[in-house]
Amino acid sequence: MAAVSGLVRRPLREVSGLLKRRFHWTAPAALQVTVRDAINQGMDEELERDEKVFLLGEEVAQYDGAYKVSRGLWKKYGDKRIIDTPISEMGFAGIAVGAAMAGLRPICEFMTFNFSMQAIDQVINSAAKTYYMSGGFQPVPIVFRGPNGASAGVAAQHSQCFAAWYGHCPGLKVVSPWNSEDAKGLIKSAIRDNNPVVVLENELMYGVPFEFPPEAQSKDFLIPIGKAKIERQGTHITVVSHSRPVGHCLEAAAVLSKEGVECEVINMRTIRPMDMETIEASVMKTNHLVTVEGGWPQFGVGAEICARIMEGPAFNFLDAPAVRVTGADVPMPYAKILEDNSIPQVKDIIFAIKKTLNI
Repeated sequence: MAAVSGLVRRPLREVSGLLKRRFHWTAPAALQVTVRDAINQGMDEELERDEKVFLLGEEVAQYDGAYKVSRGLWKKYGDKRIIDTPISEMGFAGIAVGAAMAGLRPICEFMTFNFSMQAIDQVINSAAKTYYMSGGFQPVPIVFRGPNGASAGVAAQHSQCFAAWYGHCPGLKVVSPWNSEDAKGLIKSAIRDNNPVVVLENELMYGVPFEFPPEAQSKDFLIPIGKAKIERQGTHITVVSHSRPVGHCLEAAAVLSKEGVECEVINMRTIRPMDMETIEASVMKTNHLVTVEGGWPQFGVGAEICARIMEGPAFNFLDAPAVRVTGADVPMPYAKILEDNSIPQVKDIIFAIKKTLNI
């Protein structure tokens, strides 16, 4: 009571200043959004923006998607724009390509990209080559999207990375998002693009939340196709990756930083066209290169990066041979311990970096 009466007797200005000193304002917590919700948000905004956009695939409508990526879209847009298909990839991919040729903008979801092998003739021969074969007269604005690469416990036929497969083909654009910002910005850019775009998502990343910056929350937010992002600045070695392994690279970089090694981590974002300018500039700065991917080593994404570095201006800046970290050159085993040893782990990346730096 004495403290209260003391406050009452003080001038109002002094009391106001005293109270101000007792309160501390903290910055609001950053918005967290999962990769799944970021893709959903991106598709929702484009469906709302352009009535020519529609989504088709297995279980995308009434079931809200096999991985709930299309949750709520069927209820919002109805049967004409969110279409459940039979289990026939060749059939519904062909329908989607034909719709794109007729002026619509389909999003064709494969439950996983392993099943896109059933429809690869439509993706390559019908979608990717038509613009060239028509002399630039017939564009094919279509998005092929779905989870790519290894999941967990689904063995050899459901664990392949198709980045090198589709990245090999002229006429396609191929993107591979890692976090929520990538996922939203790239799916929106893919839908607006007048060329066929393959969007390689990752099933294990769908439920992972990331900080979602204010600019990514805008309906106008786009990430340009063909532009990589430096996720961590460094001076000793360049580490280039895409999709889920980007996170492993950042973990490895954090460990090595405590030992005095500063890694520059590049998130490719786009497989084709590849942003070699960003990679070359980084290699010229660090003089060392490690590539990391979940796919097989032979003719892989890392092999292409190494070849281009060798052929380009950055080669003379290398102080050591470039090193690739890849999936094992075997069909994916089912047993968990074998599966873990078939996919690049943080320890494998650390080992490769130390080998390259000779430490």
